[in-house]
This record gives sequence, C-alpha cells and structure tokens, in this order.
Amino acid sequence: MSRNLGKGRRWLRWFRSVCAPAVVLVGSVLPAQANNLTERGHALVEFNCARCHAIGKTDKSTHPDAPAFRTLSKRYPIADLEEALAEGISTGHPDMPEWVASPDQIEAIIAYIGSLQQP
Repeated sequence: MSRNLGKGRRWLRWFRSVCAPAVVLVGSVLPAQANNLTERGHALVEFNCARCHAIGKTDKSTHPDAPAFRTLSKRYPIADLEEALAEGISTGHPDMPEWVASPDQIEAIIAYIGSLQQP
C-alpha cells in the first residue's frame, strides 16, 4: 500500500512541476502573442468565456443565461464593461466564475467585443 502512495506522490509532484505551470502559461502567453488588440481580445474571451458565452458573430451560447457577446451593446454601453472587468464581473449568470482582468486585458477584450457589435 505504501508503494502505491509513493507513486501517487511522484505523480502529484510531476503534475505540479509540469502541468500546472503549463496551464498558467497558456492563459497568459498565448493571448499576448496575438498580432493586434482585437485578436488578443478574441484569444482572451475564447480562453475565459467561450465555454458558456457565444463569442463570435453567429454562434450560440451554451449556457442559457450567458448572453452572446455580439448583443452586449443592447444591454450595456460597451465602455461600461471596462469597470466591471476591472472589479470582477459577479453580476453574470449565477454559476459564472469571478475573473478580474488586467488593464491590458480589459483594453483587448473591449476592442474585441466592440468589433462584434451590430449597428
């Protein structure tokens, strides 16, 4: 039994040293490599929001309470989202994780969401 416990500890050490930093790296470096602000914003919302929200021009939100990003300007002035992103959006759907964006991330996200809005 202690032999199996040792394998579990080795696996956990390996996971902490290899996989956990890779997850952080994907979340922070990949969006930073985008060519322009709008592309970086797209990468950020794809990584952080797409599992519930429609983030494109024609897709459908998978969560019934998650508004499509292309329709946000019908609910809020897009510039007003800046403060919510800086403080952590907690007024979304009840099971929405709280996420606080950095000023650079906010600028990119606002640029991307703005690019989706229909006149």
